[in-house]
Amino acid sequence: MSAILIIDDEPGIRLTLASILEDEKYKVFTSEDAVAGIEILKNQTVDLVFLDVLLPKLGGMEALERIRKDNPGLEIVMISGHANIDMAVRAVKLGAFDFLEKPLSLDKVLTVCRNALTIKKLREENQKLKRNSGAAGEEIIGTSAAIRNIRETVKQAADSDARILITGENGAGKEVIARAIHQFSRRSDKSFVDVNCAAIPETLIESELFGHERGAFTDAVSSRKGRFEMAHGGTLFLDEIGDMSLAAQAKVLRVIQEQKIERLGGEKTIETDVRIIAATNQNLEKACEEGRFRQDLYFRLNVIPVHVPPLRERPEDIPLLLITFLKMQKKEFTLEADALELLASHDWPGNVRELKNLSERIAVMHQGNAISASALQNLLNKKVKNRQITENTLPDGILERSFNEAKDSFEKCYLEFQLYKNSGIISRTAEAIGIYPSNLHAKLRKYNITAANIKDEI
Repeated sequence: MSAILIIDDEPGIRLTLASILEDEKYKVFTSEDAVAGIEILKNQTVDLVFLDVLLPKLGGMEALERIRKDNPGLEIVMISGHANIDMAVRAVKLGAFDFLEKPLSLDKVLTVCRNALTIKKLREENQKLKRNSGAAGEEIIGTSAAIRNIRETVKQAADSDARILITGENGAGKEVIARAIHQFSRRSDKSFVDVNCAAIPETLIESELFGHERGAFTDAVSSRKGRFEMAHGGTLFLDEIGDMSLAAQAKVLRVIQEQKIERLGGEKTIETDVRIIAATNQNLEKACEEGRFRQDLYFRLNVIPVHVPPLRERPEDIPLLLITFLKMQKKEFTLEADALELLASHDWPGNVRELKNLSERIAVMHQGNAISASALQNLLNKKVKNRQITENTLPDGILERSFNEAKDSFEKCYLEFQLYKNSGIISRTAEAIGIYPSNLHAKLRKYNITAANIKDEI
């Protein structure tokens, strides 16, 4: 149901317009002046405003400018009994949808009302299409079993209002998954509002979430909506919720239970319709045991758990992710076999965020169309530590062992050194020492040598 606000100082106009619009099944709010009307807009979700030009306290044109600034997606129709061409032109330039003269034609009012709401809906749909068409970087990309399971969970859970808790390391893609859930949901035409709880000082987090009234604290020079109000009808993403203070946690729990908020310094209760998705890189169960996180809030948030594994645990996703990021840079590259091995062996402490940064570095710095391991090594900024292995180093006690034991000990040391020398890349190591990769794999298994062990020393 669309909501309409009528701001006019004439009681008869307010009553007549409200009756007609309510008969058409619109939700109607009324106000006798612009100051009170602006307060209604702060507390209610409104789609269209009928605004009189001549008003007490604050004139219609000044109110038009202020409302458009604070509510850019709102349609406003100006009405006046003293209209002229200059006034109408000015109103349209300031962002008014239309200008109606009194006495009002009721048919004209309904026609303008329907047109304004249709335009508003089309604009929102167009913005949604733009977001979706340009969201290649926001897709859940990958072929690993973990990513396939996450995609399935997103599809199953998206259209419900169940709360979701996403866990995983920094840079693993938690926000991408939260946005995907919103895009697949029936709330996709409403706002997706994100809050980084770790980035907001403890003294400001409650104002940020719940808003405040003028004078609520020293710097509160005007009233302000909080993130819960901004996300009304849509999705609120509480990122890094493990860093939220216990006091704020208690208030969030209350909002979840009652679906109502109160601004700081305010006494009015405001109803909220918000789907909450939370994310953290912390172990919240442990945080509950240590008293740093409320257990009751944890259980409220963890209705549908989604864990995003780090990139090093799903190396099969890396090539597709890198190619996708490079396409976003308008670049086409091919990855050579040894480059793919190096990508798989890197531990990716920054996860997908680090890989995306690498794609930007490749797009700017790499010459040519093919990417080899040596080129990738430089772009990854991997530095080799001074490892005390040389061609002349013998394993401890080798001269006191039997021939077969000494041979095995030397072969193990030799393979470790060659694998280290070739950045842990199997194919390059096999080529360097003159054996088939399959034979090298077999020998590495025999001596329990892994590229990961060698990689830790690079």
